[in-house]
Amino acid sequence: MINKKNTSLVLLIGACNMAWADEKPEAQERSSRELALPDTTVYAEQASLTVPSTARAIANIQRIPGAVEVVADTAFKDGPSQTIKDVLGWVPGVFAQPRFGDDARVSIRGSGLSRNYGNRGINVYMDGVSINTSDGLVDLFEVDPTAYRYVEVFKGANALRYGGNSLGGAINFVTPTGRDASLFDGRIDAGSFGYLRSQASTGGAQGQFDYFITGSAQSFDGYRDHSDGKQQRLSSNFGYQFSEDVETRFYVNANKIKQRLPGEVTKYSALHSPRTADSEFERLDQQRNIDSVRVANKTTLRFDSTTLEFGVFGVHRQVKHPIYQWLDYDVNDYGGFVRATDELKIGDYRNQLITGINLHNGKIDNKQYENQTNAVKGELLASNIDESKNASAYAQNSFYIRPNIALIAGMQFQHSVRDRQDRFQSDGDQSGRRSYDNFSPKVGVLWDVDPTWQVFSNISRSAEVPSYDANTFTSASSSDLDAQTATTYEIGTRGQREDTNWDLALYRAQIKNELQCLTTAPWSPCSVVNADKTVHQGVEAGFGAAFLKSAVASGDSVWFNAAYTYNDFFFDNDSRYGDNELPGVPQHYLRAEVLYKHPSGFYLGPNTEWVPKSYYADNDNQEKVDPYTLWNLKIGYDDLASGWSGYLEGRNIFDTRYISSTAIAGTATEDSALYNPGVGRALYAGVRLNW
Repeated sequence: MINKKNTSLVLLIGACNMAWADEKPEAQERSSRELALPDTTVYAEQASLTVPSTARAIANIQRIPGAVEVVADTAFKDGPSQTIKDVLGWVPGVFAQPRFGDDARVSIRGSGLSRNYGNRGINVYMDGVSINTSDGLVDLFEVDPTAYRYVEVFKGANALRYGGNSLGGAINFVTPTGRDASLFDGRIDAGSFGYLRSQASTGGAQGQFDYFITGSAQSFDGYRDHSDGKQQRLSSNFGYQFSEDVETRFYVNANKIKQRLPGEVTKYSALHSPRTADSEFERLDQQRNIDSVRVANKTTLRFDSTTLEFGVFGVHRQVKHPIYQWLDYDVNDYGGFVRATDELKIGDYRNQLITGINLHNGKIDNKQYENQTNAVKGELLASNIDESKNASAYAQNSFYIRPNIALIAGMQFQHSVRDRQDRFQSDGDQSGRRSYDNFSPKVGVLWDVDPTWQVFSNISRSAEVPSYDANTFTSASSSDLDAQTATTYEIGTRGQREDTNWDLALYRAQIKNELQCLTTAPWSPCSVVNADKTVHQGVEAGFGAAFLKSAVASGDSVWFNAAYTYNDFFFDNDSRYGDNELPGVPQHYLRAEVLYKHPSGFYLGPNTEWVPKSYYADNDNQEKVDPYTLWNLKIGYDDLASGWSGYLEGRNIFDTRYISSTAIAGTATEDSALYNPGVGRALYAGVRLNW
């Protein structure tokens, strides 16, 4: 459990210590997984049944025999947090890179590598409620980076509880409740390129009722021309405890997003005039404007040895999206879930059984018009009703053959339907329907070497169904696009000592029918195809260590933190591309920092982001993205007693010109417009009051 401020490790040690302090000497041979059981005597600080505290979330997630992580809010609330990279950028295996404004591209273990818009291959949740559209596509504009208590990252099929049906896995953003929130928490951030952001929250509890509300507003001119934007976001939840074993919670989220799009440019333009937008994007005044409202309920019932959770949700999203055409979408998603966790012994052996069902359905009423120029809507060019239905059932059993060794077996069955009704048939009937059925088993082993050190291994399968933007129905017949499937082998370890922590995973995913979205022409969407066989394999390593303790003042320390990802992705004897490297992601990616911490709350230190080797932008391996090194520096003060904190942070302080992300093509040339320039030198500052 590595993050840049090591908070999750401190909480885990605290959780384990809380449990061990109450144990009799003969019980101290129990494993740390047993200490992670949802037991109110262990987690006396846990006031909400529906939302685990950070410490409990860490202990629970570490019962999974694979690469997972909880990122506490203290790891990302000491900076500007403009994009999701500011939240997840220190998680090994996650490649999160800004494209423009507050838009970012996120890939886990090579998921959705080829996307030049939106994200695919990751299931994203807010408080356990999906923000993906029901066909699987997800934009991250609705993620408010500083609204959350913690973020859970489940890599690959380790996301079984959310439906381990994607190569990348799942990310769950968890907001505070009134039982662990401050009465007031407010902040204001400002920085380069017109960046201005404010946020305030309040929460509290009165008897059986509690509430939490947070709102934020931000605006920016953007580093590049035609990349300005404005966002307003609201998140709230309201809980009621009927008893110590029954709690229900209601959620309301609302977002208003306006973002101009500068577009991808050629490599020469990205490196020599990085602030310039694509002229066609400017002529059409391309934009992405989203208004959304999400409501949900989650209820938890706790019995003697069983915990039952269930909930429902509904989302309405209106998308006004003038790009190469003028897209006008109304999106309505709805669904529900039920999950049961049973902690019963089988003879003298501990056993945990988790079962659940997830439903996620939706309808997209989409119309596409001519974009005449300057985002002026012209004549109707296409009109469809797209319906998606997804149902998955899963089960996972952990049987402890020894107090500290668990054998784990799980499975998931997913049924998905994609149905398109073409209402504009002057260009041919593009109606169609296709269903997908996928079975995904998993086996693993988890060994608690001691209460703060684990070794794990697993073999799992995942399946991923095409989204509607794949243009899957070109005639009355069904699509010839197949679901992407993968078998992943994984082994790793995680743990901590008083002044060190580590997180290491090695994996190999053998993929069939990888969904690639290839850019075929400028200013138009990519075209989705199935690759034949591909391999994604790599290393995910995080490490933290304290040294020079009390060197300057009593109680001070210097922390070294690093997150390294090795990506070895390639075609496997493909008929066209042979064994070429898969494009879109660097082979080596390292983030590291040295941070001095004074007991008064003062901290100071540099950090770096390093891509030491070029990587390809096309399947033919003709065009490359150059390596780069970025240097950053931050200084801050966090006075826990008064609640005041502030920071000053310089990013890319040497104004390095680099490419932050790329779309991909089958074949590219030096004139291909595939690249998003990285942000130049920037300075940010912020102040926060929490009481």
